[in-house]
This record gives sequence, structure tokens and C-alpha cells, in this order.
Amino acid sequence: MRIARFVVASDPLYGVVEGAPGSEEITVIHGDPFFNGVERTSVRHKLEDVRLLAPIIPRSKVIGVGRNFVEHAHELGNEVPAQPLLFLKPNTAVVGPNDPVVLPEFSEEVSFEAELCVVIGRICKDVPEDRVDDVIFGYTCGNDLTARDVQKTDLQWTRAKGFDTSAPLGPWIETELDTEDLQITGRLNGEVRQDGSTSQMIRGVRELVSVVSQAFTLLPGDVIMTGTPAGVGLVTEGDRFEVEIEGIGRLSNPIVRR
Repeated sequence: MRIARFVVASDPLYGVVEGAPGSEEITVIHGDPFFNGVERTSVRHKLEDVRLLAPIIPRSKVIGVGRNFVEHAHELGNEVPAQPLLFLKPNTAVVGPNDPVVLPEFSEEVSFEAELCVVIGRICKDVPEDRVDDVIFGYTCGNDLTARDVQKTDLQWTRAKGFDTSAPLGPWIETELDTEDLQITGRLNGEVRQDGSTSQMIRGVRELVSVVSQAFTLLPGDVIMTGTPAGVGLVTEGDRFEVEIEGIGRLSNPIVRR
């Protein structure tokens, strides 16, 4: 099931996206699916007639996982960490499909990172790996934009990873997905730059969710960005970057500077 957050006239709504590519429709659901479940209404719209938003604005946090692909760690001159390398992005970093990524004034070297993102569905803490499926609501595409120059000069990653618009998410949440071997593709201006698979992750989805839940209490709507494959590079004003994940869809955002 694909659950989207969207706007038709004014207030954001949630809906279920159904149909073949090019002819999808979205059925409005009652309230918030994280708390009310998925209860369809009789209201339907053509997908082309609505504006998709980020499928979730996390109520508390976005958790990133650094260097979770061996080749990506090595391409930046880093070793694979002995323990999962976790960091936080504020919810103000989140934007949706086609929203502009605004390059921060304090950086001249912002790079893209195409990632599979896990959306948490219930309050949980210290989740064992064999219970992780019970706490996952679904999955979406994400771009963990990073100010590389600031990442090098600061002694921690808050500014580099947490600037406004640094966490595009979308286009919707897919609730049913086998994450063992999904293709992750990142395209810069239509050219493939990242071409990897979740099978290349050092730590898979279940292990990551379990480890993160040991560090933080997870709340409904929290997002875990699971790491990026090799091929990261810089973006500049006027670029467009697209994340495509097998079984989910495509997330595309223009790059601007103000």
C-alpha cells in the first residue's frame, strides 16, 4: 500500500495511491494513518491533480546512519565504523517531492546521498531484531544532503547534515516491501551517479532499527535514513537530483541558492 500526504486546496490530507503508472488515483483517508489506521473515504482525485508533500513530517526526529556501505565509506577516505555511526537531522530539514533544496550560505560543497528510509509506526524502545517488523510503518525515498566542507571543519555533523531542506522525503510511504535486495539509484540531471542495492548494506534494516531503538525511544513518524551507496557527488544551483528505489518510486528535487 502506498500512503501519500498531499494538498488539493489548502490543508494537507493523507490518501492511498492506487493504479498503474500514469493513471494513478489517490483516495482520501480519514485523519492521520499513524493513529487512526487506514480508513478510506469516498473522495478520490487523480494523482496529477494534487501536489504531493513529504509523506511524513517527523514528530520528533530523523536519524541518519553514516558509512553503512563499504564502498561509500572508502570513497570519502573513511574506514567502516565498528559500531553504527548515528546522527540526527531536525524535522525542519524535511521537504517533499519537487520542493527546492536550498543550498546554505555557509557551504560551497553540498553533496547528494540517495537512501532508503524507514518510517516508524509505533512508540518503541530496545526492539529485538525479530520484532522490528512490528514497529515499522513503511518505507520511503530520501536524500541525505551533506555540506562536505562543513563536515570536515566542524567536529560534529549538526550543521553539515541538519540545514533546512537537507532531508527530502517522498514520494509516498510504501507499507509492504522486502528490503533485502532493492536497487537504489541516484541521478544528477538525469545522469546515473549512484547505482547500488540494499544488499550491500553493512547493517540491514532490522539490525539498524534495533540498534537505533537502543539509543533513542522511537515515536510514530520518526524516520531512519539507512545509508547511501557509493557515487556521491556535489550539487550546484540549477541542478536536479532524483532518488529512485525499487518498489517505492522516485523522489526529485531542484537545487537552488538564495
